Amino acid sequence: MDIWKLFSLDGKVALVTGGAGLVGSSVSEALAEAGAVVIIASRDIKKCQAKAGELRKQGLRVRAEQLDITDERSVSDFKGRIVSEWGRIDILANNAVSRPMKRFDSPIEDWESSMKVNSTGLFLCTRIFISQMMKQNQGNIINISSIYGMVGPDFRIYDGTDMDMPPDYAFHKGGLINFTRYLATRFAPHIRVNCISLGGLFADQPTKFVESYNRRVPLGRMAKGDDLKGAVVFLASDASAYVTGHNLVVDGGWTAW
Repeated sequence: MDIWKLFSLDGKVALVTGGAGLVGSSVSEALAEAGAVVIIASRDIKKCQAKAGELRKQGLRVRAEQLDITDERSVSDFKGRIVSEWGRIDILANNAVSRPMKRFDSPIEDWESSMKVNSTGLFLCTRIFISQMMKQNQGNIINISSIYGMVGPDFRIYDGTDMDMPPDYAFHKGGLINFTRYLATRFAPHIRVNCISLGGLFADQPTKFVESYNRRVPLGRMAKGDDLKGAVVFLASDASAYVTGHNLVVDGGWTAW
């Protein structure tokens, strides 16, 4: 097959949870630019609408929807609407993330709130959409994890700033990587499930933090949104047809030391 056809997502229907956020925006853009119809969904419908409007101005096929992945009925009804309109769901990008914890000693309620979205919500969304993919005998899931799901944080990079890395993030991102492997082996051969572990994405963080982070990375800089796009399209397309259960690391070499 022609190499460009292998990477094409023309006609595919994709759902990106948290698709208007810092990382989700790049995921949504990548899938839409590769030809997919992209549904950008989160609890913040105004943010989703703004992102969808921005992408539609580029001629891309994108729509915004409100979705609470912690509410089983909300997710089930949402799946029904997608299937009713398009007949299928080809790609699910599990990207939604909640960051209520700020420090190790944050209230335990913040941990529980985090897990409601990042653990239970992700599982609910995955289970409900996998049921549809099994009916179709095809589907593709991409989970968005982090280098902090693979290695412990280097707390030295936060020195001199008010930034920190709370424990819930490492907990659910690490679990997500192995949940990817679980899904890949359980639902093969019809459904492929892969993961992307992303390094720090530049978002106008304090200068001291950015300088410390950059010194820690072999490529000498934080990630940009475009650095994620190629990995997303590769895993979403037939270019990776023989790849499942994989954790693709996009970190500028952070974990290579």
